[in-house]
Amino acid sequence: MKQKDNKSLISPEIKNNEAYMKERLGVGVSFDLGFRDLTILKKKVQIYYLTGLCDSLIIQDLLEMLIKINDDESNSRKLHEIIENRLIHQQVTTIETMDEAVDQMLSGLIVVFINGEKNAFVIDVRSYPGRTPDEPDTERVVRGSRDGYTENIIENTALTRRRIRDARLRNEMLKVGERSKSDICVSYLQDIADDGLVNLIKEKIEAIEIDGISMADKTVEEFIIESKWNPYPLVRYTERPDVAASHLLEGHVIIIVDTSPSAIILPTTFFHHLQHAEEYRQAPTIGTFVRWIRFMAVFASMYLLPLWLLFVLDPTLLPKELSYIGPNEEGNISITIQIIMASLGIEFLRMAAIHTPTPLSTAMGLIAAVLIGQIAIDVGMFSPEVILYVSVSAIGAYVTPSYELSVANKLINLLLVILTGIFGLTGFIIGIVLHILYLVNLRSLRTPYLWPFLPFNPKAMLHIIFRIPVPYANSRPSIVHPKNNYRQPTHESKLT
Repeated sequence: MKQKDNKSLISPEIKNNEAYMKERLGVGVSFDLGFRDLTILKKKVQIYYLTGLCDSLIIQDLLEMLIKINDDESNSRKLHEIIENRLIHQQVTTIETMDEAVDQMLSGLIVVFINGEKNAFVIDVRSYPGRTPDEPDTERVVRGSRDGYTENIIENTALTRRRIRDARLRNEMLKVGERSKSDICVSYLQDIADDGLVNLIKEKIEAIEIDGISMADKTVEEFIIESKWNPYPLVRYTERPDVAASHLLEGHVIIIVDTSPSAIILPTTFFHHLQHAEEYRQAPTIGTFVRWIRFMAVFASMYLLPLWLLFVLDPTLLPKELSYIGPNEEGNISITIQIIMASLGIEFLRMAAIHTPTPLSTAMGLIAAVLIGQIAIDVGMFSPEVILYVSVSAIGAYVTPSYELSVANKLINLLLVILTGIFGLTGFIIGIVLHILYLVNLRSLRTPYLWPFLPFNPKAMLHIIFRIPVPYANSRPSIVHPKNNYRQPTHESKLT
C-alpha cells in the first residue's frame, strides 16, 4: 500500500486546511462553493459544500444542529465524538486526506473540518438536479412500465435494484477523469456474471486516462471497445431499467455513467440490437410475429435498394412473374445516382427533424413529402419507383430498435448501392460477402458478433428466431459464460 503524501493529509491546524481549499478550489471566488466558519465549544469548525448539489434545507438543519451544541454540551475535549453523534444523516464517513475532501465535495457531499483533528467528516446528502424517470422516447412499449433511466446515477441504480432485490447484486462505483471525476457504476450479479468478464471491464475503465468524459457513456464505450472506427455498435444502450435487469439475470454486465440516461450492456451481439421490450410484453406468438416483421424490415434497410438496383440494371435476372419490377421511365439522371441522392435526402430530413422544434417538424415533413418529392418526380429528377423503394428502406431503418445499428446499416446499404451500380451482379455479390465476413470477424469483448448464427448454436438460435415463453427459457446464454447456467432457483439458492 502506498504511503499517503504528507502534503495531502488533513492538518490539525484548520487554517492550513482553509488555505488549501481556497487555493485548490477557489473558495470565495466560485459562487457555487459554499463555506461556513463556526465556533463550537471554543473550537473552529468549518463546513464546505456545493450549493447546486446539496439541499439548502439540509444544510440549514446541519448548521442549527452544530450551533445547538454550544447550548447542550460543555466538554470541548470530546467535540469530535459529540459532532459525530449529532450527525444523524444516513451516510457519514471519515476521511484523512485533503484530496479526498476535494473529490467528495465536488461530488456533492458536505465536508466538516474540526480544529485539532487530523480527519474530517463527509456527509452524503447530495441532491442532483434532474428530471423524473419518464418513459424513453426510443424504447416505447404499448404495455409495460413507463419509467426510464435519468441523468442521476443514484436514481438509475435504484431503478435497477427495485427490479432485482438480490443480495448478490453488486454496484461497484469507479471514478474516471482527471478533472471531471465522473462516477461510473459497474453492475452485475455476483453468482452469475463471469469473473473474468467483470474484471476485464473494470480494468478497462480504471485504465482510462483523460481530463473528463463530458460525453459520458459514449466516451467510456470508445475506451472499452477496441475497434475504434467500426460503424457497428459493439455495446447495447438501453434507457429501460427492465431491459437492463433482464440482461443482468442473463449474466451480462451493466455500466451506468453519471449524467447519462443510458446504460451500457456488455457483451452484445448483432441480434441483441434487434430485440425490443415490446416482444416480451405480448403473447409469445404475437412476439414472434413482431420479431419476424422486424427482421424483414432490418434486412430491407440493408439489401432492398441494391437488390432492386441490380434488377433494374440487369432485367434478365428477373423471372417473368416479376418483370414489372423496374422504372418505366428512368428520368434524366441514372438510377444509381437517384438512389444515392434520395438516400442522402432522407438523411437531410432526419437531421433537420432532430434540430427542428416539434411544432415545426410536422410542417417540415409535409413540405418534404408533398412538395419536394412530388416536384422532383414531375421535373424528371427522380422516378416514382426510386422514391418508393428508398422510402421502404428508410422505414426499415426506423423499425430497427437500435439507433446505432440502423445508422450502420444505412452506411452499408449506401456502399452496396455504389458497388452494385458500378460492377453490377459481381459488385452486389462481392459486397454481400464482404459485409458478412466483416460481421463475422467483429468481436464485442471477445464475443463473436454474429453468435449464435456464427458460430452456430441451434438452441440459442431458436431463441433468436422465436420468442420462447418464459417458463421454457430456463438456460442463460452461453456466450457470457455464466457461473450458473440454469435460470430457475435451486433449493440452496432459495435459502441464501
